[in-house]
Amino acid sequence: MTIDPEALKEESYPLPGRVTLRGRTVTLEPLNAEVHSTALWKTFGGRDELWPWLADGPFASEHELRLATEAKQRSADMIFFAIVPTASGCAEGWTCYMRMEPMHGVVELGNLVFAPSLQRTTAATEAIFLMTSHVFDYLKYRRCEWKCNAENLPSRRAAERFGFAFEGIFRQHMIVKGRSRDTAWFSMLDSEWPVRKRAFEVWLAPENFASDGRQRQSLQQIAAAQTKSR
Repeated sequence: MTIDPEALKEESYPLPGRVTLRGRTVTLEPLNAEVHSTALWKTFGGRDELWPWLADGPFASEHELRLATEAKQRSADMIFFAIVPTASGCAEGWTCYMRMEPMHGVVELGNLVFAPSLQRTTAATEAIFLMTSHVFDYLKYRRCEWKCNAENLPSRRAAERFGFAFEGIFRQHMIVKGRSRDTAWFSMLDSEWPVRKRAFEVWLAPENFASDGRQRQSLQQIAAAQTKSR
């Protein structure tokens, strides 16, 4: 495949901005300590099980969490968002764009924390859809990455469910909280996004859910059918 050199100019790929991304069941808002830290403490406080794979947390107090939120809000190399489900109207998680490489059109979705109330919900899946759609449909990036501790099996399963392809294990890649970490790498490419996007859209449609909220088809079933129909 031949790539037009003009398409690879740095200015062709803008840095992600602190924008608001709105969906049917969730909104992603630029993380703001004053606006979000109290709600986040209500969902994160005392939940030590949320933090073993992340570089920070757990937090001993609302003040400690607020300081961490303020630092994330100020970060120049990561763009953090509060995850606000429509049903509650309150922040129940955060995530970010990180390892941004506009020269190459590459960015990573990372630092993802879902409160228990947000886990395994339509809003959680739509949050990932909104971030990925922004990467490919608005920023026009070439590659979106997902990385996690190789021992973090829930994150690895989530990456595959969302349509990210497993690329391998980077051994002794990092030291996190005093422990050596092997990192599992996943990616999605711009050429793969149209099929992934359609699968998300079909899964997120109201008609895919029964009156009790249960899904009629899983995202993976829809994605498999989309792939076969090509």
